[in-house]
Amino acid sequence: MCGITGYIGTDDTGAIVHQGLKNLEYRGYDSAGIAIAGESLTVQKTEGEVGELSVPTHADGMVGIGHTRWSTHGEPTAPNAHPHTDCTESVAVVHNGIIENYEALKTELRDQHVFTSDTDTEVIPHLIEAELAADPELDLLDAVQAVEDRLEGSYAICAVRESDDRIVVARR
Repeated sequence: MCGITGYIGTDDTGAIVHQGLKNLEYRGYDSAGIAIAGESLTVQKTEGEVGELSVPTHADGMVGIGHTRWSTHGEPTAPNAHPHTDCTESVAVVHNGIIENYEALKTELRDQHVFTSDTDTEVIPHLIEAELAADPELDLLDAVQAVEDRLEGSYAICAVRESDDRIVVARR
């Protein structure tokens, strides 16, 4: 079980997402994290409770997502905390649920992508990265829709990308 929150607006994105995580902490005590998308992507995550998480004060974005984690795949460590990013660190994803075919997807991606966690979630930003690289005309929404067709299981995801003022959400 996990908690997911998001925000788009002109107020202090980091503080608002952090408060949202405090409100959702009962949904996961193992780790917490925030991604803020602006001209670049800022990711802050920690093992432990939301109170251990530093609010990103140097981030310039108006779009943010956050996650509290109750571990299902991978130990409760900082590398396994969400958000997870792609190799270029321009896409971040938070996820609740289980990606049943993540091992097969990870094997498929392993030659061209570096994985830094033991979670099922991490395949998602790498799949998004692969879709965007294969077709530069795609935007984040198109890439997430293409990736969603490949995921097996029940889930909810939120994705953000640097220089994009949207949060793309999907569920199954």
